[in-house]
Amino acid sequence: MKYDGIVIGGGPAGMFAAITAARRGKKVLLLERNDRLGKKLLITGKGRCNVTNDCDSNEILRNIPRNGRFLFSAMAACPPERVKRFFEDSGCALKTERGNRVFPVSDRSVSILDVLQKELRRSGVTVRIGRVTDILTKDGNVTGVAVGQEKIDSDWVLLATGGLSYPTTGSTGDGYELARRLGHTVTPAEGSLVPLEAEPDCAEMQGLSLRNVSVKLLNGKGKVLFTDFGELLFTHFGVSGPTVLSASAHLKGEGCRLLIDLKPALDEAKLNDRLLRDLQMYKNRSMENALTDLLPRSMIPVVLRRLHIDPGLQANSLNKQQRRALVELLKAFPVEISGKRPVAEAIITSGGIKVGEIDPKTMESKLVPGLYFAGEIIDCDAYTGGFNLQIAWATAYAAGMSV
Repeated sequence: MKYDGIVIGGGPAGMFAAITAARRGKKVLLLERNDRLGKKLLITGKGRCNVTNDCDSNEILRNIPRNGRFLFSAMAACPPERVKRFFEDSGCALKTERGNRVFPVSDRSVSILDVLQKELRRSGVTVRIGRVTDILTKDGNVTGVAVGQEKIDSDWVLLATGGLSYPTTGSTGDGYELARRLGHTVTPAEGSLVPLEAEPDCAEMQGLSLRNVSVKLLNGKGKVLFTDFGELLFTHFGVSGPTVLSASAHLKGEGCRLLIDLKPALDEAKLNDRLLRDLQMYKNRSMENALTDLLPRSMIPVVLRRLHIDPGLQANSLNKQQRRALVELLKAFPVEISGKRPVAEAIITSGGIKVGEIDPKTMESKLVPGLYFAGEIIDCDAYTGGFNLQIAWATAYAAGMSV
């Protein structure tokens, strides 16, 4: 049987592209290697699915540090408002939370998947389970795909196979190899939105979650690569949490330092005054007990050790120089970053099909007529907050409207 087009990959980008093309009257086959669609979609947003970010397309682009300009046309054609309307018109109520993050009212990713599957059926997309082993061409043009020994004819093929993050959901890099065989360049894939490995002190504070802190990521030369405000989590291997995941998008194989402002609401003078009050209140107690109002308990031993202050030192014996050093440390608590966690632990993949080889308006390959791309397989990635799923919807819409 011949199809107008074949979409490879049943994630959010693949499903949305197939729906978009089928609504235009195209006969579409969607091929998924897993036993069901949307496995990775179900675990996004901790199972709640951060569908998009409720802002304009320019704000979206400001949150895409890697190849954001490539997405200008796609975001203009399919901004968050269009995405929200698609799901709400299909019966999925949405809500907007802190940071303009959009979630289904149900707080369940399956609500989003249910809409996509319903629209696949309604638009007439044929869905099959099967692993594509090759993309077929003749005279440089796409003619179909091979699924094992079976050949399926089509006028165009869209690759939406994702990257390398969460390989148990099917993101194992198949699409990269299929594109390479056709002459495409694949920039090295590594984790983005991924926890960071750091010095042993972090393990001592394992499980400690800091809220409302400011972070700065500095490279080896002291240049600020990224700043953010929000939550941070200490783990057995280093640091994680929303601020760290976004910072990881700027870590490119070099040693970095993370500076945490533990008291961003206070400047150094006000923090010093606060510290003086605490030291006076607990003047007859040891330093490890005098700081309990100022710092989480698991952090106190680490702070005192870094300042070479005896935990048993009586609070009223702390001298001015030590107090000054303590204030400075609380305003810029350094964490030495040694690298990223493995890409398999990342939320998304940084790297992929080189954007210079893709038409930004249509998502068609500039090298192989009839070959299109959508979603995480493209070398674009963004911060947390629904921006990466917005990339998937926008690129899928651009391709689905162009095939």
